[in-house]
Amino acid sequence: MAKLKKPKPDLLVIGWMEYLDLPDLGLSQIKAKIDTGARTSALHATNIAPFISNGEEWVRFQIKPDTDVPEIWVETPIHDRRAIKNTSGIPEERIVIRTNLKLTDRSWPISVSLTDRSKMRFPMIVGRSALKQHNIAVHTRRATLTSN
Repeated sequence: MAKLKKPKPDLLVIGWMEYLDLPDLGLSQIKAKIDTGARTSALHATNIAPFISNGEEWVRFQIKPDTDVPEIWVETPIHDRRAIKNTSGIPEERIVIRTNLKLTDRSWPISVSLTDRSKMRFPMIVGRSALKQHNIAVHTRRATLTSN
């Protein structure tokens, strides 16, 4: 018997920069660069500390979602540890978590590596693997198309 294909959602055109939510982590309106040149998404985090909870690996970290907001602590299970190339192209081992990304009325799970992005312009980058299979196109000359 043929497997029924799930219908694709309508094409969503987003800007090269968008404000998005990570509701599982209690974070909203995070300024994110949409970076199709990066495979994995990355989130700015400090004081990254793995720990064991009920026999599972978890991570605790701090994040400052915006300049006007104080840093908050987040705890979530560790999904993976991977060698991910930093902006200089040098691989570094990072903790990867799974969380839902919410953009407009759409929400889906993504993998996000945790790293100190304090010297970067955006606290988050969304890589191409987070966009794959979601019928999303990136407008390279426009920003915040979903926020308008």
